[in-house]
Amino acid sequence: MYESNFFSSSQASKKASNKRQRGGQKSSSNVFSMFEQSQIQEFKEAFGCIDQDRDGVIKKQDLKETYAQLGKLNVKEEELDEMLNEGKGPINFTVFLTLFGEKLSGTDPEDTILAAFKLFDPNGTGFVNKDEFRRLLMNQADKFTAEEVDQAFALAPIDPTGNIDYKSLCYIITHGDEKEES
Repeated sequence: MYESNFFSSSQASKKASNKRQRGGQKSSSNVFSMFEQSQIQEFKEAFGCIDQDRDGVIKKQDLKETYAQLGKLNVKEEELDEMLNEGKGPINFTVFLTLFGEKLSGTDPEDTILAAFKLFDPNGTGFVNKDEFRRLLMNQADKFTAEEVDQAFALAPIDPTGNIDYKSLCYIITHGDEKEES
């Protein structure tokens, strides 16, 4: 829901992935070490876009104005309060970065995601059928809604025959979409 708007990211760095694999603990004092310098710069740019009044702190009015710029004018006050409460106080850049770090700590390493996809690819082709995968996502375990599947497929590299290149998708999930950066 709102987490995908501001306080989550699919750009997990190799550093963060390695730290998780070693079982490293995060804290606000080492939040900058969780990201590569280029990622920190991207987060600074995102923070600057959200901090509409440029006072170094994201407040409710900043969120309202950011949503308005994105065309969403009827954001519920409770939703904004919930976002701001994630920071447990004023959201300056360090807190903003910490929130991203906390969200990324839940991202599985690339090899774990690949292993899960390989269960649906017994021939080892590197592809899974989009329609069959949609059916599984909507009917098994933590069932996805049609909207959630559509969001996931919007990122997925799908060939003309309807097959998802899951190796590329795993890379996008764990490192971000390279096309966005060029």
